[in-house]
Amino acid sequence: MHDDRRLIESRLGRVLSERIAPAIYPESVPLTASIWVAPDEPVPVAEGIAAPRTPTRPGTPWGAPWGTSWLTVEGTVPEAWAGKTVEAIIDLGFDVNATGFQCEGLIYRPDGSPVKGLHPRSQWVRVASPAVGGEQVLWHVEAASNPSIPFFGPTALGDKLTAGSDPQYRLGRMDLAVFDEEVWQLVLDLEVLGELMHEMPEDPARRYDIVRAIERALDAIDLQNVNATAAAARACLVDVLAKPAIPSAHTISAVGHAHIDSAWLWPLRETVRKVARTTANMTALLAEEPDFVYTMSQAAQYDFIKQHRPEVYAKVKKAVSEGRFVPAGGMWVEADTNMPGSEAMARQFVHGKRFFLDEFGIENEEAWLPDTFGFAAGLPQIIKAAGSKWLLTQKISWSQINQFPHHTFLWEGIDGTRIFTHFPPVDTYNCSMQGREIAHAARNFKEKGRASMSLAPTGYGDGGGGTTREMVAKAARMKNLEGSPKVVWDKPADFFAKAEAEYQNPAVWVGELYLELHRATLTSQAKTKQGNRRSEHLLREAELWAATAAVRKKLEYPYAALDRLWKTVLLNQFHDILPGSSIAWVYREAEQTYAAVAEELTTIIERAQSALGGGQAGPNVFNSTPHAWQSVPAGGAGPTTTGDSCSVLERTGGGFVLDNGLLRVEVDERGLVVSVFDLAQQRETLPPGAAANLLQLHPDLPNSWDAWDVDLFYRNRVTDLTDADFVVAEPDSDRVRIARSFGSSKIEQTLTLRAGAHSLDIDTSVDWYETEKFLKLAFPLDIHSNRYASETQFGHLYRPTHTNTSWEYAKFEACNHRFVHLAEPGWGVALVNDSTYGHDVTRTVRADGGTTTTLRASLLRAPRFPDPLTDHGVHHFRHALLPGASIGDAVRAGYRINLTAPTAGVAEPVEPLFTVDNDAVVTSAVKLADDGSGDVVLRVYEAHGGRASALVTAGFPSTDVQVCDLLERPLPKDPSATVEDAGVRVRLRPFQLVTLRFARSIAR
Repeated sequence: MHDDRRLIESRLGRVLSERIAPAIYPESVPLTASIWVAPDEPVPVAEGIAAPRTPTRPGTPWGAPWGTSWLTVEGTVPEAWAGKTVEAIIDLGFDVNATGFQCEGLIYRPDGSPVKGLHPRSQWVRVASPAVGGEQVLWHVEAASNPSIPFFGPTALGDKLTAGSDPQYRLGRMDLAVFDEEVWQLVLDLEVLGELMHEMPEDPARRYDIVRAIERALDAIDLQNVNATAAAARACLVDVLAKPAIPSAHTISAVGHAHIDSAWLWPLRETVRKVARTTANMTALLAEEPDFVYTMSQAAQYDFIKQHRPEVYAKVKKAVSEGRFVPAGGMWVEADTNMPGSEAMARQFVHGKRFFLDEFGIENEEAWLPDTFGFAAGLPQIIKAAGSKWLLTQKISWSQINQFPHHTFLWEGIDGTRIFTHFPPVDTYNCSMQGREIAHAARNFKEKGRASMSLAPTGYGDGGGGTTREMVAKAARMKNLEGSPKVVWDKPADFFAKAEAEYQNPAVWVGELYLELHRATLTSQAKTKQGNRRSEHLLREAELWAATAAVRKKLEYPYAALDRLWKTVLLNQFHDILPGSSIAWVYREAEQTYAAVAEELTTIIERAQSALGGGQAGPNVFNSTPHAWQSVPAGGAGPTTTGDSCSVLERTGGGFVLDNGLLRVEVDERGLVVSVFDLAQQRETLPPGAAANLLQLHPDLPNSWDAWDVDLFYRNRVTDLTDADFVVAEPDSDRVRIARSFGSSKIEQTLTLRAGAHSLDIDTSVDWYETEKFLKLAFPLDIHSNRYASETQFGHLYRPTHTNTSWEYAKFEACNHRFVHLAEPGWGVALVNDSTYGHDVTRTVRADGGTTTTLRASLLRAPRFPDPLTDHGVHHFRHALLPGASIGDAVRAGYRINLTAPTAGVAEPVEPLFTVDNDAVVTSAVKLADDGSGDVVLRVYEAHGGRASALVTAGFPSTDVQVCDLLERPLPKDPSATVEDAGVRVRLRPFQLVTLRFARSIAR
C-alpha cells in the first residue's frame, strides 16, 4: 500500500503538471500589445493611459529597476468562442515559483476604473462568461518593474540611485484564451486529494480510498484529449470528496489575507501601488466568491489608496460596507512593538482605530501583528486601553531555540492586564491552503482537548496578490472532508469570539513575548532609531507647549500639523523600517523625513515657548520633563540652580580625575574609566581592575538575515579598543575628550561630570565605515543581582542576569528604552541613553568571590544585506552612568537625556498646566483633545513598579474631569481617579496608565 501511494503520487504529479493543468486554457489567440515607459517616478493614472505607445510583443525585455511602464493590450474574442468562458492571460515576466518580490501590474479600463491586479499566481483577467463572440478587449496595465532583490548578498538594486537601468524582465504570454472550468475544477480536486493522501498516514483505510479514487480518475483521462474527459475523471472523485469530516475534527478559520510590508525590499511609494493592486485583486475575487472573506490591517495602507488611488479605494469602501472586506488590527501600521515609546505605541492604536471608525464605522477589538519581531511586555494594557481585547501574532514560530508552549492563551503584561491571544499553529501568515499546511495546523495545535479551533491567514503577501481563486476552491473542498480539518472562512473578530467562548480558562504567559531571532534589529540602521526617538520626544514637547499656549490663549493649537506629524512618525515605526531591515532607499528617505519632522516640530515648540515666555530674552528656561529639575517645575519655565563646580585634575600614572563632590571619576591614560566612586555612599561602582567606557568590536556575520540577526557566536572574538589617539582635558572645563582610530573608522568621546550631577555623561561620535562588525560600549559593574530592569512602554520589566534555562540563554540581546537598571538592596546603577535600544547583560564570579555584572550598550552594526552600506557615516550617541541610582532616578534621567537642547531663556516664568505631587506618577502626555473641543488631556502612569497615589492639580479652570480610554472616550465607573477639593486624586497599581480628560468652558 505504501508503494502504491508513492507510485500514485509520482503519476499524479506528472499528469497534473504536463497534461491536465495546460488544458485549462485549450484555445488561445494573441493580444496586440504596445508600451510607454514613464520617465521617472510613477505618474497619475490618467497621464499613464493617455501617453503615446510603441508596439511591443512577448519576449521583449522591459523595465529598468524601480521603473513604471504602461502596457496596452487589445484584441477581439473570436466568434467561434460564443458560449465559452474567455479570459486574458497577461504575463509580465513573472516567476511563478516566487510570489511577490518582482514585477506587478494593475489593469485599468480606458475610463481609468480598475479591473484587477496582475501577480505571479494571478495572471488572468475574466473577459466574458459566457462570451457572445466579437467582444472587444482594450486594457491598460500600469506595470512596475520592481527588481527581485537577491537575498543575503550586497546589492546595488536597493536604491534607484544605484540600481542602474538594465531591463529586469521579459514580457511573456499575452493572449485571449478559452477557460475550461471543468478542467480547472479537476486540477483542484486532484490537488486536494493528493495532498490529503500524503498527510494522513494515521488512517490507512481512508488513504486507500483516496489512492484508488485518484487512480480511477487518472485512468479515466484521455491524455490526448483532457478537455473531453475531465468530467468523467471528476466523477471518479465525487464519493471521496463527499465523505464528511468527523465531528471532532479541528476547525480552521481561514481569513483572506495579504501581508503587505509597508516598506521592505521596496520603498514606501511602491507600497502605495502594492496595496492598490492587491486590493483591486481582492475586491474582484469577493465579487465572484460569495463565501470568501478578506481582511486587511494597517490604517495607513487604506489611507495610501484613499489619497493616491481613489478609484481603488471606492471599491474597497463598498466591500467594507458589505461586510466582506474587513479592516483588522486597529493600528496605523503593523509596528515594531519593542522600540516604539509609550506614547507612540498608544498612538498607533489611536490613529489606527480612529481611521477605521471615521471611514467605516468599525471598532476593532483585535490587534493584528502576524510578522512583528517579538512583543514588549507593556503592550497588553495598551491594547486594552485602546478598547481592544484580542491579539493575533505568528512570528514567534520563528524562534531558534525554544518552542512556544501555547497557541491560544492569555498574555499578561507588566501591569497585570491580560489579553486573549492566538498564535496560529499553521505557522505561516501566507497560508495557501495546501494540504501540508492544513494538516500541520491540526497536528501542531498545542491546546488539543481544551480547544478545537485555530486561524489561518490565507493568501500571498508583499505583491503576491492576496488570496487566489484556487485557495478559495480548495477551502470549499475542505469545508467538511473526511481526514482533513474543517475549513471555514471567518472574520478575525468572529474567530476570536468563538475561540474565547470555547476556551474559558486558558493558560497564562507573563511578560514579554521574546522572539529568539532577529535580535540585531534593535541596533541596525542607528540613524533611523535615533530619528524615531528624537521625533517621539519632540512630539511630546510640541504637544505640551502647544497645549499650554492654547489654554493660556497665546496661540492656536496646531491640530492638523500634529496629526500629520504623528502619522509620519508612526508610519516609520513599521516592523521593517524602524528595525533596520529594509533597502537603502528606505533609509535615505527616512533620514530626510526625520530631519523635516524635527524642523517642523522645533518650530512649533519654539513658537509656543516664545509666546508663553514673552520672547526669547530672560533667565527662565523650559522643563519638558515630567519631574522638577533644578528648581524648574515639570511642564513649566523658571530660573535654574546649579550645584558646586567640578574639578578636573591630572591622575597619577596618566589620565585625569573628575570630582564634583558627589562623584569622583578616574579616567586612565587610555581614556578608559577605571573608577566611579559614589562619595555619598562611599561605594565604588566598578569591580577591582575593571575598565568601563570600553568600546568593543566583534566580527558579525550571522548565519542568515544579515540586518536582522546576530548569533551568539559573535562573542567568540572581540577586540577591545583601548588604543587612544589622544586623551585630553579641556582647560577650565568639566570634561575629558578621547579619540580612537580602528579599521576604517574613528571615534571621539567626551566624558562630562557636571556640577550638581550624580551621573557621568558620555557623548560618543563614531565615523563608521566597517563591514560585518558589531560595536558595543561596555560597563562592568560591581553588582550582584539575579535580575535587572529595562524600560519598556509605561514601565519596566525585569530580565534575569543568568542563563539557568534555555529561555534565559536565548535572550542574549534584548531591548530597553531610555534606561537599564541593576541593583542590590539599597544601591543600584543605571545607564540611560538618548537613542540606543539593544543591549546585553552578563555576569561572572571573580577570584575574590565578588560578582562582576557587565552591561553593554549596542551602538552600531555593519550588515551588507539589504543595505550594503548600512550606517556608514557619522553617528552621535549620548549615555549617562548613574551610580547609586534608584528606579526613580533612572526614570528621571532617562527623560532628561532625551530632551532637546534648552532654548534661549525667556523673560517670564511659565506655570505648568498640571502639577503631580508624586514622582512615581509620570506624565506621559499633555495635549488638547483630538476632537477639537478644547478639552485638555493628561496621561499619567505609575513608573516605579509599586502602588502610587498622587494629587493632580490643574492650572486652569475645568468644569469636569473624566477617566478615558486612549481614544479620549469616557470610561464608566473607573475608580482610578476621584475628584477632591484640591484636584484629582489618582490611585494606580504598578505600571498602570490612566488618561484624564479635563473639560473646559470655552467662549466661542
